Order: sequence, then structure tokens, then C-alpha cells
Amino acid sequence: MRQLLLRPGAEELSYEIRGIVKKARQIEALGFPITWENIGDPIQKSNHVPDWMKAIIADLLKEDKTYGYADSKGVLETRKFLATLNNEKGGTQITAEDILFFNGLGDAIAKLYQFLVPTARIIGPSPAYSTHSSAEAAHANTAPITYRLDPDNQWLPDMEDLYLKVKYNPSIVGILIINPDNPTGMVYPKEVLEGFVKIADEFNLLLIADEIYQNITYNGIEAVALAEVIGNRPAISLKGISKEFPWPGARCGWMEFYNREASKEFSKLCQTLENAKMIEVCSTILPQLAIPRIMSHPEYHSYREHANAQIGKRSDWMREILGDINGIKFNPTQGAFYNTIVFDERLLSPNQSLPVEDERLQKLLDSWLEDQEMPLDKRFVYYLLASERICVVPISSFCSDLRGFRVTLLEEKEEVFKDTFERLGGAIRRYLNS
Repeated sequence: MRQLLLRPGAEELSYEIRGIVKKARQIEALGFPITWENIGDPIQKSNHVPDWMKAIIADLLKEDKTYGYADSKGVLETRKFLATLNNEKGGTQITAEDILFFNGLGDAIAKLYQFLVPTARIIGPSPAYSTHSSAEAAHANTAPITYRLDPDNQWLPDMEDLYLKVKYNPSIVGILIINPDNPTGMVYPKEVLEGFVKIADEFNLLLIADEIYQNITYNGIEAVALAEVIGNRPAISLKGISKEFPWPGARCGWMEFYNREASKEFSKLCQTLENAKMIEVCSTILPQLAIPRIMSHPEYHSYREHANAQIGKRSDWMREILGDINGIKFNPTQGAFYNTIVFDERLLSPNQSLPVEDERLQKLLDSWLEDQEMPLDKRFVYYLLASERICVVPISSFCSDLRGFRVTLLEEKEEVFKDTFERLGGAIRRYLNS
């Protein structure tokens, strides 16, 4: 080409959660069924949208307004409804004007990093949800900056690590919090969130919280919202309906701006994000119209309670099956519907393997393993895929130096769930002992 086309840092855009699917599809093409544990799609894992929820959506489709544009910020009625939900928590108060809709949180995250100057860095957790880490790295033209989540302390953040990185890196302008966390399934206690606020206060930082799983907690755990602890600190909360309703195909997410007038620079960022949405005209209207009708429905609270209890039950089953396996670090989940399992790296080697019965699968596997530099957890993931046809995601793909993998807790059918994780547990034992 006459000039370079790709900006520096664009290579950082990766999404192994979907990337591993390419390998699994090769196996599927040979006639083998795949157990999908790579992505948090409730619909794919036998979850059913309640009939009353479908009826609300069907009724909306009969209304002409469903087919028109919304306000650029989003449907006013829905923004007022969501502002009230936030304000009922008793923390930082907002109005409908402080809410901005996007076509899914992926869209919101991309826009957020797009308008930051490249030298302004947002430090995020590691293991990191790759939509955040890839977007931040691409905007900055370099690898993401992260703070450590500790598998030896229930995946809670290493606050000393965060503090020192913020203190000695003046390019950091904000802290990203994912709560409940993806990929670990941890829910942060209130005092941990207050620790984030304390650091943000000391160094005058923006706080960003991905809270899309805020209402998916179980086994006696409840999530504390960012708005409940920030006081006058400028902050953004990222929320959506993809997993909670569940309606991932709706691609509907929003930002809530807190204390936007507390900082001139933050106010300018909020206005810029709103201007960018005006250029697009608006986000998809159907799911926005559905939100207040669904969330205020008399069956919604009990629906969410039941769904959370079921995920909690599966978390207990997973602990029973995997919790005592030697050679891994296992933490029961508290929120969202993921678990990250980490290997004791001293027990991993490039010579370990699992039996692969079919020659065609072995040939595929051999081609995948040609990269001698691949992380050892990815090597295990490939063997697991070829041997047991279980598709998981290596944790090294979540911007982490740890070696392990992420699974979901979504499978509704008890016999399928237990069979999957018993096979997974057996594969871990065989691999480590090979």
C-alpha cells in the first residue's frame, strides 16, 4: 500500500473468547459435538426467556414507535426509570440526563477509550476482560496497564500493587473496576470498593465500573454499587441487559455518569460521548423500550431470584467436583457466571498431553501445537478440546501471567453440567499426571 494502514496498537485487539471457536468449529466439521464453555451466552446453554418477558417484547413490536428513532441519549422514559433505580440505593444521585445508551457495552467501551488522549491510561484488573484490555491497549498504542487480582486471596485485588502502579505512573488517569468480576466471578466487599475510592481521591483519578453483572449474585452475596461509595468522585458505571434478562442479542448497554460537574475534564468527556452518539443518531430502540416494562413486572424480582439461586447451586456443584483437585487453585464464585481456574505452574510442562482417540483430531491438534511459544495453559485448552471436545478459554488470553482457564456456570441441565465438569476434572488430573 502507498502508506501504512494500521495504527500502532491495533494488534492488541484480540478476543480469544471467540477466537477459540475457530478451532472448535474444525472439530465440529468432523462430526463431533462440542460442549461450549467459552462464552457467557445464557441462551446457548439452555436458558429460557420467560413467556411474560416475550409477551412484553411482542406487544412492543405492535407499537409504531418501536420502529422509529429514540432520543440520541436513549428513550427518556427508560432513562428516568434507570435513574430512579440508582437513586433508590441512597448513594450518588443522577437524573435521566446522566444516562447514555449504546448498542451493547462493547460499543460503550470502544467509545470511551476512543476519545481519551493516547497518553491517558486506564489501569484495569488482571485477569482482564478482553473487551476492556484490548480497547485500552489499542487506544494507547501499547500493552495495557493492569493491577493484580490474587487467586490466593479469593481473587480480591492486590491494593498495594494498584497503589504503587498508580503512584509511579502519572499517565494513569483512571481505574477500571469490574464488579462482579469477569472472568473470576468474585464480588468485591464494600471496604474494597472504598479502597479504590481512597486511591482515586489521593491521585485525582476517574473511576470506571463495569457493573453489568450487578444483579447476578448468589449464595448470600450481594453486590455494592459504585454509586454507593464514591461520594463526590467523578465516575462512570457501565450497565446492560445482555445477561440479566437474558437478552444478549439485543446489544443494549448504557453509561451512568456520576458527579459530572465535579471535574471540568470529566464533564467534557461526558459531553463528547453524548456528541458522538448524536452523530450516530441513536442506539437500538426496542430493548430500551422493554427495560422499564420488564424490570417493573411483578414477576421480575422472583425470576431473577430463582435464576441467581440456580447459578449458586451450580457454583456449589462445581466446587464439589473441582475444589479438591491437586495442582489447581479453585475459588468458588459469588457473582456473574464464570469461574477462573488456575494451575500451579510448577506442575505444568510442554510435554504433558491427553489421549486423542481419532486420528483426524490428532492431526488437527498437531497443527495447533506447531507454535512452540504458546502459553502452557493454551496448550492444555487445545488438548482438552481435541480429547474431550470441551471448549474453554485460556486465562493467558485475559491479559494475565497466570496459567489457567475460564469456564461458565450457565448450563441449565443438571446432568449435562455435572457430566461436563466431571469430564473436565478427569482431564485436569490426567493432564497433570501425564
